[in-house]
Amino acid sequence: MNFKEEYQKRVESIEEILKRYLPAREGYQEIITEAMEYSLMAGGKRLRPMLMRESYELFGGKGRLVEPFMAAIEMIHTYSLVHDDLPAMDNDDYRRGRKTTHVVYGEDMGILAGDALLNYAFETACTAFDLEPEHSLLIGKALQILARKAGIFGMLGGQVVDVKESGHRITGDVLDFIYRLKTGALIESSVMIGAVLAGASDSETAEIENIAAKVGMAFQIQDDILDVTSTTEMLGKPVHSDEKNEKTTYVTLKGLDEAGKEVERLTSEALCGLSRLGHENEFLEALLKWLVYREK
Repeated sequence: MNFKEEYQKRVESIEEILKRYLPAREGYQEIITEAMEYSLMAGGKRLRPMLMRESYELFGGKGRLVEPFMAAIEMIHTYSLVHDDLPAMDNDDYRRGRKTTHVVYGEDMGILAGDALLNYAFETACTAFDLEPEHSLLIGKALQILARKAGIFGMLGGQVVDVKESGHRITGDVLDFIYRLKTGALIESSVMIGAVLAGASDSETAEIENIAAKVGMAFQIQDDILDVTSTTEMLGKPVHSDEKNEKTTYVTLKGLDEAGKEVERLTSEALCGLSRLGHENEFLEALLKWLVYREK
């Protein structure tokens, strides 16, 4: 398998799904749908919808039921980035290689574009009921996961603590909490929703959640490493932003070498967990390995 080719095929497929679920540009509020599209179609790794579909197929899922949720998870992820970039948060001017939403549309529309993406994510996910009404119980369960993992006990909760604790050194326990929620929650949500929609058992869903928690932690630590070692051109966003915002990271806490070892350990444990599930997915294994060696 040529990983880069397979990865690119999946990214292109996800881009087409996102385009299908974009809101129509019409009415007096057209500027907000334009800003939503600008934000959502700015590119990126598309990791979360990719993981969702791979999990769906891992547990035998077929058809398009997963697609509204793939679009929804990317909308939620994008809204979080739009708000992260705002002057009151990280105050970044570039994201994914181009100007951030608030720089292009103004701070007011940046705030509203993030709000709109979050709300429209749930409108989009709910269209799954129209696709396969006979699977309404599974869709309802998937919606519960999506809502909780995006909220105060998930991504948003992690962001709250991240913002609250900026500007001073924090303990490793607090840092782990932030990473588990801020980054890990949506990755966990992605694979759990894929599993649930495919009809996986509760124990299988719990196991894939545990695997995703390790993946999310490894992914965020790798981000810390790249913030120090990469370039703005490579990342498509400013480097050394953690230092600028006086944030404690795995690199500032443990150093580059130890941070790198932690990424490898977590990824190895995630791969072992995946093999224990007893389902084959060669691309998913390669994707998890790529997280260790990616350069952006």
